[in-house]
Amino acid sequence: MKHLKLLIVVAALILGSCNVQQRVLYLQDVENGSEITLPKNYQIRIKPLDQITVVVNSKDPLLAQPFNSSTSYQSLSNAGGVTNATESSLQVMTVDEKGYLTLPIIGRIKCEGMTRLELAREIEERIKESNYIAEPQVNVRFANLCISVLGEVNRPGRYDIQSDKITILDALALAGDLTIFGERDNVAVIREVDGKSVITKLDLRSSDIFTSPCYYLEQNDVVVVSPNKYKAATAEINQNRTFWISIASTGIALATLLITLIK
Repeated sequence: MKHLKLLIVVAALILGSCNVQQRVLYLQDVENGSEITLPKNYQIRIKPLDQITVVVNSKDPLLAQPFNSSTSYQSLSNAGGVTNATESSLQVMTVDEKGYLTLPIIGRIKCEGMTRLELAREIEERIKESNYIAEPQVNVRFANLCISVLGEVNRPGRYDIQSDKITILDALALAGDLTIFGERDNVAVIREVDGKSVITKLDLRSSDIFTSPCYYLEQNDVVVVSPNKYKAATAEINQNRTFWISIASTGIALATLLITLIK
């Protein structure tokens, strides 16, 4: 009988351990050596109201100066003899609501949906077609590229992005990974699309995340990790405990006051 009880306890512990692993392990359906096809050359694309900087460089800095009206220059030449503008005083320009960017000399350019490299090439072509500069070099950068990670992660917050692409796994790594209470199968990505907030749920335990439209994040995406039922129950217990402690403290204070008045 004792052996039977011991066997039952051991079996319960093993089953409980397996259940915990199923809740917290990532990519459970992926085998060693698995190959998953990802979108090629993915890069974040420009959206209305994005803020960007544009620097035009030339072998002759005087030719490039009108295109960088708010940029100071310094005489630093690289191996190709191109003088680069300093970026300490760059003007941050905002893409308008219709997806256009207005540049000095060049005028308006429809840039919505372009990558920053595609926009740089478009600006170079505009400059060459107008015979302003024979061999311009254009550098385009995002000035407000960031994502937010909230909920059951170790370092929730808003993070600036330095790369042209970031995955959901990269974002969670920036936030210090999920806590033990975070639901791996219920991670939400909130994305603004055509003036509406679109919510996509991801299951980090499944390889399906690689084919999700939210595997690669976009600027201003918000990642929300929900707490599991154990964290929710703990929070409720703590809240109730705090409530009753507060009631008890108030009661003791009133009783003490009444005793003092009676005396």
